[in-house]
Amino acid sequence: MSNPLRDLFFGGGGFSSGSQAADVIEPQRTFADVVLPEETRCQLDRALTQIRKRRLIGRDWGLAERHPTGLGLAFNFAGPPGTGKTLCAEALADALDRNLMLVRYDEMQSMWMGATGKNIASVFDAARSEEAVLFFDEADAIAGRRSGSVGGGGGQGYEREANAIVNVLLRELEEHDGVVIFATNLAANLDPAFERRIRTHVAFEMPSEEARRKIWQVQLHRKKTPLAGDVDFEALAERFEASGGDIKNAVLNAAQAAAAEPGPDQKKKIAQRHFIRGMEAVQAGKEVMNQSLFRPEGDGAAGNTPLPGGGNGPRAALAQHLEGVGQQQQALVDRQETLTDRLASLDEEQDRQGDQLVTVERALELLTEQVEKTGETQSALSDRFDQLEQERDERREWRLLVQVGVIAALVTALAALALTLFLVA
Repeated sequence: MSNPLRDLFFGGGGFSSGSQAADVIEPQRTFADVVLPEETRCQLDRALTQIRKRRLIGRDWGLAERHPTGLGLAFNFAGPPGTGKTLCAEALADALDRNLMLVRYDEMQSMWMGATGKNIASVFDAARSEEAVLFFDEADAIAGRRSGSVGGGGGQGYEREANAIVNVLLRELEEHDGVVIFATNLAANLDPAFERRIRTHVAFEMPSEEARRKIWQVQLHRKKTPLAGDVDFEALAERFEASGGDIKNAVLNAAQAAAAEPGPDQKKKIAQRHFIRGMEAVQAGKEVMNQSLFRPEGDGAAGNTPLPGGGNGPRAALAQHLEGVGQQQQALVDRQETLTDRLASLDEEQDRQGDQLVTVERALELLTEQVEKTGETQSALSDRFDQLEQERDERREWRLLVQVGVIAALVTALAALALTLFLVA
């Protein structure tokens, strides 16, 4: 378990390595698995051409010498949920014969101030080391617009941190020489500074009826998936205006329903009714998520009330748009709750660290006082030692004087004795 005080002084506890904050995926799907409008496919082809010709432009044509930074290729995949953004990112990585590094924002985001920015830098370092295509899904969560007012106040600390995160991401994007893909359902929420650094914007739209028919078919295995004779993909495409992601979920629901029916497995097949019920289940789930947007005023009934004139036309388009708005609003609410919880945890952690720091400061004060007392004791001992040295020198001088006096007395006595003997003789 992480110790906050130890992490504060010795590091750790708040940072994720690039491998922890991102999943490296070996692409399994190609552009043959994707059904796209012609314009979207052309935009992706142009993006591939930019990547494949970057050496010609940068090295052979000398532009890398004129522009040492900003030569990386960043792409923005923007569009409603389920329109193939993630699938195309994987297909693009496959076309380049590279791995896809999918950033997990929940692992990259940290409760420690400044740690998220370091995690972003580590992700770019890991992508550079792996030579992988770096993919930020739901990029608006990390690359949102910066706030212009970061003065005092309870939420201003979060705004400063969010602004710092965007600044780090912009700097890393400017210096990165690889391929980066951003995917978002809310392109308008991206910080405007990203527009200059993003080379190509690819718009993903809801599929047309013909595209939906192909998407229904491509979700199934051509040889292994057993289909009943009444399956009509054209009727399904005409009846349900859905995204590719919704069609995928409907197909899985249909397969599960067909497999759950009684009888031997060898005789089971997916019929038209299974596909219809599967899509109706998907739509019912979306209605539950958006029921607050469609609840009639003054009516106590819960659930979705579709707009009149459904089917096709402007009203159906408006209903579909409002449905997407409801999903986006719910995602923003969930994200806000997550950030609020993180801020509360950060406040509690900072309080605990403050108490521990007070304890450490008190211990340092006591240690300082003890050191000062030890210094005074050493000074007193030094003075006593000097005094003893002086007393010893004085005793040596006195002893020397005594010895000289004794010798002088002996010499005098001997001289007197000699004189007496001389007189007698």
